Amino acid sequence: MKSRPRPLGADVVDASRPGVPFLDLQAQYRGIRDEIVGVITEVADSTRYALGPRVTDFERHFAEFTGTDHCVAVNSGTSALHLALIAAGVGPGDEVITVPMTFIATTWAISYVGATPVFVDIDPGTYTMDVEQVESRITPKTKAILPVHLYGQPADVAPLLEIGSRYGIPVIEDAAQAHGAAYRDRPAGSWGLLGCFSFYPGKNLGAAGEGGAVVTNDHAIADRLRALRDHAQSERYHHEELGFNYRMDAIQGAVLDVKLAYLDAWNAARRSHAATYGKLLDGLPLQLPAQGADRRHVWHLYVVLHPERDRLKVELDAAGVSTGLHYPIPVHLQRAYYHLGHRAGDFPVAEQVAAECLSLPMYPELTRDQVESVAAALNDALT
Repeated sequence: MKSRPRPLGADVVDASRPGVPFLDLQAQYRGIRDEIVGVITEVADSTRYALGPRVTDFERHFAEFTGTDHCVAVNSGTSALHLALIAAGVGPGDEVITVPMTFIATTWAISYVGATPVFVDIDPGTYTMDVEQVESRITPKTKAILPVHLYGQPADVAPLLEIGSRYGIPVIEDAAQAHGAAYRDRPAGSWGLLGCFSFYPGKNLGAAGEGGAVVTNDHAIADRLRALRDHAQSERYHHEELGFNYRMDAIQGAVLDVKLAYLDAWNAARRSHAATYGKLLDGLPLQLPAQGADRRHVWHLYVVLHPERDRLKVELDAAGVSTGLHYPIPVHLQRAYYHLGHRAGDFPVAEQVAAECLSLPMYPELTRDQVESVAAALNDALT
């Protein structure tokens, strides 16, 4: 029988397998099962499945969590990025400066509005946008700067905002992996004109399916986003521009609202695990992840670098430790973007990280024994 391809997110491993899974969503669910089942039942009983009060409640609470005035919930992080670019006025023929080391949804959104992604390399310490390269890539066509808060670490936002201010270019934050992260004690997503989040199940704040949100302090933009996600209706059956069916369903809003109350504690557990990894792996021939100055990392992923990454992955898997790759092919080398004309070597730091990255198990419910097992397996593979 021909094997079926693994779906997106297939690095979520069956927790019944002996060893250490890369991600164990069942462990999280067991701890809050009664609350989750309760709110899902409430939504089912109400039969109000699209948007509605449960989504409105979550939007209010997530806006408070991110320190913003408005949260507009949508059906995915990709949709959040797409609508944010539209709301920022980006369209056909425009350019958006971003990074090639990201999940491809970042650039899909740019392409969806007819704009062109213009890449700058990443910083070798934090793996976020190299601020020093940005100004040289600005042209009269540049209509947005789109930094990615990669792996749960915010980009160096302040100098990007200063550059944007000088040139009249808005900053839109891709905070899809940075729920609860902070830069200079201010939440990720709250710095730019708009901040975009994904609630894919494996995220620090994950839905029971797909979900996303845009946060902003601009009232007019928030109103437009709410219309755009719902077929661009200013009122029922009145459509003033091209709109989309990007509504969040009520079950996702209800589940996310339950989980949001636990997010700070879950992020604290991730930080604890990251600190333990750092201590146990210190001295091994690995490049360990670094936290930049003035940043609160929330460790969506714990990514180490090694030139023999593929060998390590195979040996760890044999030892019962499941790992992930985020992301093994940088966007500028993806076939979908060959038309941009980039070649290997154009963005050397991103290419090195892509070739050497190995994501270790990271989720709040990891035990100390599991973290030690991962470290021991790495030690065995490297010594």
